[in-house]
Amino acid sequence: MWRSSAAEFFGTFWLVLGGCGSAVLAAAFPQLGIGLLGVSLAFGLTVLTMAYAVGHISGGHFNPAVTAGVVAAGRMPLSGAISYVIAQVLGACAASAVLAYIASGKAGFDLVGSGFAANGYAEHSPGGYSIGAALVSEFVMTFFFLMIILGTTAKRAAAGFAPLAIGLALTLIHLVSIPVTNTSVNPARSTGPAMFVGGWALEQLWLFWLAPIAGAVAAGVVHRWLDPAD
Repeated sequence: MWRSSAAEFFGTFWLVLGGCGSAVLAAAFPQLGIGLLGVSLAFGLTVLTMAYAVGHISGGHFNPAVTAGVVAAGRMPLSGAISYVIAQVLGACAASAVLAYIASGKAGFDLVGSGFAANGYAEHSPGGYSIGAALVSEFVMTFFFLMIILGTTAKRAAAGFAPLAIGLALTLIHLVSIPVTNTSVNPARSTGPAMFVGGWALEQLWLFWLAPIAGAVAAGVVHRWLDPAD
């Protein structure tokens, strides 16, 4: 369990550093040209690469919602999930600290004013979307993310291809929902930046725990019904 939790720490660290780092360090400069597509690809690539690197050690969750969905699907006991979630949140916060240090190396960088890739709704939504739209977006996107994860890692699924499908799914999710919430579908990813932004980001953080976990648990239950042989 210690090794599995350590794998989850490093996997989540890479996800937040790579994904949020692309938004904070690269997307902030239009001349670099990565934009929405680049940030979306960055998040997908972080999951894809670490799923291949340490997925065989921990299962490659890197996300409390994924862990909740795996528990709901009957693939993991709740007792083991607790250490995973702690490791994931610590990994996200550690990566956010490293990212904050790097970003602050540029003169005039305003961590709070930049938003630091934090998730938000209403006036803190990139596109000004309402709390209701944010809730539905995060629930539905996480639901289908977990359906893809659980389906591609099922016993009868083709072996070795799950990380590709999961990484592409996360890319697609970001392409759709960055304008709505900056895309969470991952409570740990939301917690790391929010800890450094404070204020509104911490006040709105509840949504980015509630909606993704609810969507993931729903997917776990549905998957058990769809594929009882798994």
